[in-house]
Formats: sequence, structure tokens, C-alpha cells
Amino acid sequence: MLHFNQYQHLKQITQTCFSIVHVKTDKHKLFLSRTFALAELRKSWHSTRSLVGDKNIILMGLPGAGKTTVGRIIGQKLGCCVVDVDDYILEKAWNMSVSEKLQNVGNEQFLEEEGRAVLNFSASGSVISLTGSNLMHDASMWHLKKNGIIVYLGVPLVDIVSRLKLMKIVRIVGQNSGTSMKDLLKFRRQYYKEWYDTCFCESGASPEEVAAKVLNTVKRYQHVDSETFISTRHVPKDCEQKVSAKFFSEAVIEGLASDRELFVPEKEFSKLNCGEWKSLVGAFYVERAQIVLEKCIHPADTSSRLGEMIETAYRENFTCSKMPVRHLSGNQFILELFYEPTGSFKDLSLQLMPHLFAHCIPPSCNYMILVATSGDTGSAVLNGFSHLNKNDKQRIAVTFFPENGDFQKAQIIGSQRENGWAMGVKSDFDICQTAIKRIFKDSDFTGFLTVEYGTILNSANSINWGRLLPQIVYHASAYLDLVSQGFISFGSPVDVCIPTGNFGNILAAVYFKMMKIPIRKFICASNQNHVLTDFIKMGHYDLRERKLAQTFSPAIDILRSSKLEHLHMMANKDGQLMTKLYNQEWQHHFQIEILVEKLQQDFVADWCSEECLAAIFFTYSTWYSLDPHTAVAKVVADRIGQSWPVIVSSTAHCSEFAPAVTQASEIQANQTSRQLYLLSSYSALPPPHEALLERTNQQEEMEYVCAADVNVLKSHVGKTNTKSNSYKSFLSKIPFFLIISTQ
Repeated sequence: MLHFNQYQHLKQITQTCFSIVHVKTDKHKLFLSRTFALAELRKSWHSTRSLVGDKNIILMGLPGAGKTTVGRIIGQKLGCCVVDVDDYILEKAWNMSVSEKLQNVGNEQFLEEEGRAVLNFSASGSVISLTGSNLMHDASMWHLKKNGIIVYLGVPLVDIVSRLKLMKIVRIVGQNSGTSMKDLLKFRRQYYKEWYDTCFCESGASPEEVAAKVLNTVKRYQHVDSETFISTRHVPKDCEQKVSAKFFSEAVIEGLASDRELFVPEKEFSKLNCGEWKSLVGAFYVERAQIVLEKCIHPADTSSRLGEMIETAYRENFTCSKMPVRHLSGNQFILELFYEPTGSFKDLSLQLMPHLFAHCIPPSCNYMILVATSGDTGSAVLNGFSHLNKNDKQRIAVTFFPENGDFQKAQIIGSQRENGWAMGVKSDFDICQTAIKRIFKDSDFTGFLTVEYGTILNSANSINWGRLLPQIVYHASAYLDLVSQGFISFGSPVDVCIPTGNFGNILAAVYFKMMKIPIRKFICASNQNHVLTDFIKMGHYDLRERKLAQTFSPAIDILRSSKLEHLHMMANKDGQLMTKLYNQEWQHHFQIEILVEKLQQDFVADWCSEECLAAIFFTYSTWYSLDPHTAVAKVVADRIGQSWPVIVSSTAHCSEFAPAVTQASEIQANQTSRQLYLLSSYSALPPPHEALLERTNQQEEMEYVCAADVNVLKSHVGKTNTKSNSYKSFLSKIPFFLIISTQ
């Protein structure tokens, strides 16, 4: 066996570091979180005196990605051994060139013999440059991966093809007659996601620049505790700083910080430079999602499974390879976020969030998910969790929502699957959201669930980072599509206009801007429940004498915005100030005079009432149908002006709010089914949402309706066990999800 060994300063990190640790108690098993694994990883990295130690840096990429050249530069910088698989392993083992071997034995036999040669090789403390086909042999890849950090050089496909032409390479492994090299490279690229630990993607960078980026990427991988989350009320103290900081996986599992407040990143997310962003201009949504989210989530926190989860969530369930950005008029562009399973922008996060959550939690732990929604979150959550694999699908989803409202009720009921069913609550969103917070803070109730049944509460609302992070991607994708379509050049500023009541969707755009994209203004669009607009305009958060108004845009019928506290980033992350302000919230108001000027540098806001119906009518006359929430955003965008390109987030398909849309469009129909039929039969854009129409035609009944009382909600949780013998056996045998949603 070939063996290279240098710089043995670092203890080898085995896969057991990333396994779940079980601790048995008399009553049940407690499960230590991924914290243990990450802490072990941190200790191992910090024990080394060099960047590499016993681990190998393994460079992976398509043929022509520059692995050999970059590997040599890195080896020179680190003073360590450089191993090129082609030159040092394959050609020495075969006594012939790689091209000769491929010609002699053919594709399949070549891959097998290449894999066997790599299995007979061992190295430590080295830089290894793989071939473009190594990843096609699973056993040899696992052999390399167990003692190395695999870095993917994600060079854009157009650059790869150009380089191979210059190198006069006319055939690569796996290429048969009739198959173009570009098609084969495109097909093979999807398999790299399974193997790499971290990646680097940039167009036009020199080998020296790539080598420097790779070293920075490896350093990031080593510093596990450099990307953590803290409470918005966090006040740093020498002895408490490390105790209160949580890894991403912990933030997803716990939902809220230990003080029951919101998690926020302790430091800003890693940024993409201009070249990295430009390399994504021609990419599909799945590829953009992977690169953006890898900058936000530490690679050790997802154990190289992020790409697989993104593929499952977006490639399999989505009808569009990109979220369309459509030119509406003037400088206005519509970002259509409604083509996916339930016709709502929430699918973009709630198709991925269940996979992130299932990955982060211990496999045998029970979790109860609480969700409040003012419209379409319930059906999106139910649909998202229904796509989990067979083992994870044991978790049960129970949806609470207001009894009123025919269409959203039909949507939620029609989204029921074997791991979820619906329950109604006679209330509005603010009451349901307050009930969730009270349940979370009820230590007697949560302690009882944990001790007696090993069940832990969590939330799938957008306060959870597993749901908030994926929302960053579609804001990035919209900007890149405007560049791709030639409406703007990269680096040109744009405005984004978002209908919002809970400050979640617009918050994702704020974090996107922090990743180095020039968003000029965030335009907050409100309906008659315009607490957020007043706050941005005057710096006064005031709920006194406010009553929730029922409007045509129910998803933003919200007074108390649960994510507004994220603005602590504008307060220089001053946890003491946040504590002071929100301690005044019991008086239902507070003011931020010292921050309002800073807030208005980035935000503008306005609101409208029934003008949204006129906007629906006007755009319908130009052959485009807006839903009421998007119409609110259009009215506000029109008022503020169009000096700059503005991306208006269209958060729902018009069919989802058929009664309001048909009324505004002067389409005569009384029954919801008739309204849906007429909307889908007209030739106006967007096209009909077939899955949405099919789901709402399902004739299913709601099983439970309950009063808006916390104690009543708790008691009804037990009554949902119609498919199990008892609530106790239900809790003790099955992990489950509880979703509280409102219309």
C-alpha cells in the first residue's frame, strides 16, 4: 500500500464524532445534541500546530477545474506533500498514461480499476488532487474522506469547457459516442455534492487566488465555533459568552434561546465576493441555494448533507428550475414565489426546513412543532413534512387555524397526510402566536413533556433559523435573474418591496444584503394593520388601542411582529438596549429615537387599504392577476416611485385568494369552486396552479374546532390521538409535530 505521512500533529477525527450520544436514565433516554460532536471537532482542530495536521486537504472538481495546479500552490504554501492521483497513483500503478488505460479497458472497467488503485493508497498531512472521475467509485471516496477535508472547486461549466478545449482534451471518462462533453459534465456535477465537506465557487479567478480561497475555506471548516447564534438579549460576559452561544443545528432544534428570546447570528454570515456571485448568474435555483446556504451554515454542522437535502427539497418537488422574475411595468418586476406545492412563497423555506430539522435532531427523539400562521403556513408546513423519508415521517403534524375562511381552510384540510391533520381555532393570528409563546414559556408543561415522554417543543414559524435561512436564497436568485435577463448589470442597486406583517420575509432580504448585494431600500408594505409602517416612519412601536382589522390580505393581518427584534443588528447588537425596549412592551409601546435615523437609511414603508382591489383590477386588465398581498406591495411601490428597479415579492398565487381576486377583477361568481374555475380559464398570467386547484377540491372535513385558550389547546393535543390508543402511548412511541396555524 502506498502511504504518505507528514506533520502528524492532529488527532484523527473519526465519524463517531458526529454520531448521536445516548445517555440512559431510569425513565427514558436523553439525547445529547450535536454540540458534543462539534465540541470534539473543535478540540481536535485546536490541538494542531499546523493548518493540515494529520488530515489531508482533498481537492475535487470536474476535469479542467485546476485541481493539480491549485494543489501544487497549496503544497508550496504549507510545505507539505502534494499527491496528484493521476500522476502519483494511477500511472505508477498501471505503468501507462491514464488516457491509454481508458482507451484499453473502456469506461466501466476503468472506473473499477481506478477505484482499486485509490483504495491501496494512504496519506496524511498532504494535499491530494483527485481525478474528475474518482467520485464515481464510492468505496475509494469513503476511504479518502475518512482522513481528509474534501474541498470542491466549483468552477462554472462554461469555464470548464473552455479550458478543456485549450488543453485539447476531446474525451473524458464516461463519455460515449453521441454524448457531448458539456452534457456529460453537467450530468456528473450533481454527484459531487454527496462527497465534499466545503466548496469554493468563483468565475475567472487565477490559480493563486483559488489556492488562497481554498486555504481560507479550510480554516473556516476548522473553526467550528466561529459561526454561532446568540439571543437578541445577549449581554457578553467573559464566563458566559461560550455557554450562551449555539451552533446552527442547536438553534434549529431549540427554536428559541435559553432566555426564550430570538436567536441571531453572533457574527455576520460569510460573504460572497463579486466573482462568486457572478458565477451563479446562469445557475439554477438548486445550485444557488447550495452556495448561498453553505455561506450561512458551518459545513461541520450539516455533515456534508446540505446538498442532498437541497436536492430533495427543491429538485424533486418544484416545477420551476428558477423562481421566475417577470417584468410588470416600468421599473417594476414581479418575483413569482408561488409555483410550488401549495402556491405560497412559504414553500421555498418549508420544503427544506423539515429536512434540516430532521437532520439536526437525534433520530429517536420526540419533537412537537408549534406553528402560528395567518394564512398559508399551515398547508405549506403539512406539505413540507409529508415529503420526509419513511423514518422521519413518523412525526405527526396537527394544524390549528381559525374556523372562518373557506379557501384557506380547504387548502389546509386538503394538505393532510398520514403524518398530519387539521384542527381549527376560533381566533386571529396574534392570539395564536401569543398562545404559542405562552406554551413555550410554561416550564411546567414543557418539563412534563420532556421528563415524562422525552418530547421537546419547537417551532416551524419563521423565528426558526431552519426556515428563515432558505428565504435568503430567493432574494438572491431574483437579483441574479435580473442580471441574467439583462435588465441590470451586476453591482447595480435595486429596491425590494415586500408585503409583510411579521417582518420575516423582509428580514431575509436584510440578511441577503449583508452578503454583499446592493439592495438600496427595503420597502415595507402593510395593509390596515400598519404597526410596522408606523414603526419605520416614526420609530414608535405602538399597540395601544389597536384592534386587528380583517382585510383582503389576511397573511399580513398582524399587529405584533415576532421578528422585529432582529433589528438589534442596527442597534450594534446591543442586548441591553433590546432588553430595555422589550421590557416596555407590556405597556404595548416603545420608541427608538436613537435608532430611527439609522433604520430609515435602509427602510421605507407605507400602507394601503382597499386600494389593493383597484391594483388587482388594473393589472388584470393588462393580463396579469395579482393576489391581494402582492397588490398591497404594488400599491406601496407605486406610491414610493420607480426611480430604481424594484423587485416586488409576489407571495401567493392569485387562486389562493380567489374571492378577493374575482371581486376586484369584476368576475361574476359566488362559489369558491366557480371562482377558481373562472380564474384558471382566463388567459391572464400567471398560469393556473393545478396542484392548488386539485387540493382544494378534496372533500374532507375538519375534525376539531377549539376555543382560543391555551389550556384548551393543550387538552386538544391529547384528543388528536384518534389513531393511537392513548395520548401517553402516542407520545412515548412516536416523535411528532404540532402545528398551530391561523387563517
